[in-house]
Amino acid sequence: MSAQTAPTFYESLMAGGVAGTAVDLLFFPIDTVKTRLQSSQGFIRAGGFKGVYKGVGSVVVGSAPGAAVFFCTYDTLKKTLPLPTEYAPLTHMISASVGEVAACSIRVPTEVIKTRTQTSTYGSAAQSSLAAARLVLSTEGIRGFYRGFGSTVMREIPFTSLQFPLYELLKKRLAKVLDRPLHAYEAAVCGSFAGGVAAALTTPLDVLKTRVMLDLRDPTKQAHPSLGERFRQIFTTEGPKALFAGVVPRTLWISAGGAVFLGVYEWAAHALISTRA
Repeated sequence: MSAQTAPTFYESLMAGGVAGTAVDLLFFPIDTVKTRLQSSQGFIRAGGFKGVYKGVGSVVVGSAPGAAVFFCTYDTLKKTLPLPTEYAPLTHMISASVGEVAACSIRVPTEVIKTRTQTSTYGSAAQSSLAAARLVLSTEGIRGFYRGFGSTVMREIPFTSLQFPLYELLKKRLAKVLDRPLHAYEAAVCGSFAGGVAAALTTPLDVLKTRVMLDLRDPTKQAHPSLGERFRQIFTTEGPKALFAGVVPRTLWISAGGAVFLGVYEWAAHALISTRA
């Protein structure tokens, strides 16, 4: 989008909410398979291919607000950071990183409930997202909803630092080749490629995030291993392959999801811009 047709704060808010909800609902089964592959209890014990929509309730509640917060922050910073145009990749990197940290305040509680429901961590005690949320609150308090916040941020910042500068670069190059503004589906292709590359490279961080969120040990009674210790433990006891558990569904999900997410965002943003008086 050119500077003249950049979305406003509220247009980014609405377009981001639509995009986030669309991609999370459409690709939820692939995310479930990926999470179960990464679970320390093993794919079959975590549920296998059964009930692939378990935990979708938390996504319905948290997806739109999380995506909206991200895009509002990203688009606002992208337009206001006082960096020269030759530093555009750095601008996109900073904007996306800050946007992800802001979105994690909403996304992490959603992820905690989702991953535990997807893998039947609570067994028959919590078969729904609401039941899992109540159990987290009663056993761990509010802090339980933010289990894995640090590891999620540690995953998201490298991911977005790769994805969004590459996405913006591909859009710019493609628009130059075509000598016109891109259509939403063309931006979606750029988003798909950028998301797939970033997803594959950051899979070990995603594995760490999943393991932290599924660790039910009480930190007040038993010290949790640091992320570095957890990484070494997985590497030495399960091998390097375990750090890339779920890399195929994660890459497919985010590659296809990136196309839908960024494509729907561009489409919704253009639609909102076109309605301006």
